Amino acid sequence: MAVVKIKILNVIGSMSELDEVTTALGKSGAFHPDNALAFYSDTSEFIPLNDENPYTDALHTMDETMKSIGQHVDLLNSRTVEKIAPTIKNWSSYVKNFSTSVSSLLKKRQEIEKQLEDDCKEIEKVSRFKDLDLNLDDLRECKFIKIRFGSLPYESYDKLAVYENDPYVIFFPGSKDEEHYWGMYCAPIERIVEVDRIFSGLYFERTRLHHLTGTMKTALSQLADQRQKEIAEMDDINRRIDELWQKEKQNVQNLYSWLSEEYVYFNIRRYAARYGNNFILTGWIPADRENQIQTRMDQLETVKCTFDHAENPEVLMHSPPVELKNKKLFRPFEYFVEIYGLPSYDEVDPTILVAFTYFLLFGIMFADLGQGLCITAVGYYMWKKRNMKIGRILVPCGISSSIFGVLFGSLFGFEHLLDPLYHHLLGLKEKPISVMEPETTNYIILFSVAVGISLVIIAMLINIFSSLRRKNYTNAFFGPNGVAGLIFYSSIVFGFGGQMLLGLKIVTLPYVLCLIILPLIAMFFREILGGLAEARPDWQPESWGDYIMQNFFEVFEFLLSFLTNTMSFIRVGAFVLVHAGMMMVVFMLAEMFSGIGFAVIVLIGNIFVMALEGLLVGIQALRLEFYEMFSRFFDGEGRPFMPVVVRQES
Repeated sequence: MAVVKIKILNVIGSMSELDEVTTALGKSGAFHPDNALAFYSDTSEFIPLNDENPYTDALHTMDETMKSIGQHVDLLNSRTVEKIAPTIKNWSSYVKNFSTSVSSLLKKRQEIEKQLEDDCKEIEKVSRFKDLDLNLDDLRECKFIKIRFGSLPYESYDKLAVYENDPYVIFFPGSKDEEHYWGMYCAPIERIVEVDRIFSGLYFERTRLHHLTGTMKTALSQLADQRQKEIAEMDDINRRIDELWQKEKQNVQNLYSWLSEEYVYFNIRRYAARYGNNFILTGWIPADRENQIQTRMDQLETVKCTFDHAENPEVLMHSPPVELKNKKLFRPFEYFVEIYGLPSYDEVDPTILVAFTYFLLFGIMFADLGQGLCITAVGYYMWKKRNMKIGRILVPCGISSSIFGVLFGSLFGFEHLLDPLYHHLLGLKEKPISVMEPETTNYIILFSVAVGISLVIIAMLINIFSSLRRKNYTNAFFGPNGVAGLIFYSSIVFGFGGQMLLGLKIVTLPYVLCLIILPLIAMFFREILGGLAEARPDWQPESWGDYIMQNFFEVFEFLLSFLTNTMSFIRVGAFVLVHAGMMMVVFMLAEMFSGIGFAVIVLIGNIFVMALEGLLVGIQALRLEFYEMFSRFFDGEGRPFMPVVVRQES
């Protein structure tokens, strides 16, 4: 199973060549840096390198500048960047000048945008009063009266009747909208304060028109002309920005690509440590890249490097990162493994097991030829067009549904539509398995339990192999998922199961003592027995009373898990029956109609069943993987192998 073999790389050299080392390792695309100080017991003479990245500000400035004008560039490939690198000079000044040029144009554009916004608001305000035949210049020359323009709510306008005896509390409307009248009132200078107070109490909102001249229509025309000029200025600014971008686009792309590489490579330095005039740098590489990296490091005068296998106990304690690499057929199911958690480096990769079992369980629980083909088509669309990882998994799951759909004789819920196929190929009158018959139902449930028992035993066998590989003898031999648990579980299943189903006298006193009681005792004293097997000095418990009490409940929990894990697989058979039952309901509803109505109900019913049951089956099959199987052999505490790269794969 496929955890990529890796090695730990230790690099030592002069500080003068550190940049060349980080660049070489970064360009390899295969170096996962780690904290160098974590690999040494005495670090008193080491100083962490916390130099500020000199490319951060420039890269950030270019990002923000391009974003501000709605542009972006794709990173050039590494070989192209290597060719243009010698031509890049005064990059800091170029970034500053380019950013300043763009910022200057953007500032002018923002000023014009603000003017346009103000003009639009002015036009909207003045248009409210365009029907008032007034000359604003004449009004300003009035020495004895004051005029107020604004809006008055409908309710307040009606309340003006209260002041009908006051000749100065009069509102002259010019237009109206859904809630307000728009117009003016006026009063002598000596009365204006009192009249303002009255209108304020009536929720009058004032509109100031101090800077406008001429009539209202003349003012509107002036504002419209001003707005057109500003729009023309805006277009000119946008044209200048486009011209600047077209002129500098290639230079920006070259510099941005170079800066991105240098930024990433310089960041590797923060994992290094310094002692005197030398440095140490530690990280992980795929084992098959050792010769390539060794060759590159040999080209540097002061640099020495060593490679150690990650399987070494001293290295393994540092939790080597993990990269999964499975055959193309199984690769989509790495997604489910990553959801649960990556395996540790010395742990078994369960991807192939998940691929086989999920394919099997999904197909059994969602067995329909037509619906399975639809699931395959939907999965293919999600994978190719939407770039969704779950789509790659739905493709084989749909194929599995189609295969079991042929076995169960179901095509879009039509249970006997495939009978001619069975007659011509197999000589049968109808489909071989009729799900809803009572006898078949019992067999389906028994088959589900048998599948569950098989998968639980497989999970135990994987745990034994993985534990032996990790030299965890306690878990391998005496744990509930080790040899003791396997013997106990198998003896219960095959002993009592065989006696009940076949009528054979299997469970005898020696059978119980040797294959049930003895493994149970081994599980109870697993820590003690494991400590003795591993020659640990602390094999004895601190308190025997606490130990016995704790292990009593733990063993009880183990026994309960054996039962519940096995019974959980009954849901496999239950979903077979649920699918047939749901389609039966769809056809009962469809038979209430005829012609096109029948076809519409069947179509809608199939879509509903595919959506609902596909979701439920997908979740339940994944639950069986995670809780009934993974929990027996898989910890999922690994960390991902993340090499330093400049260009992420899409």
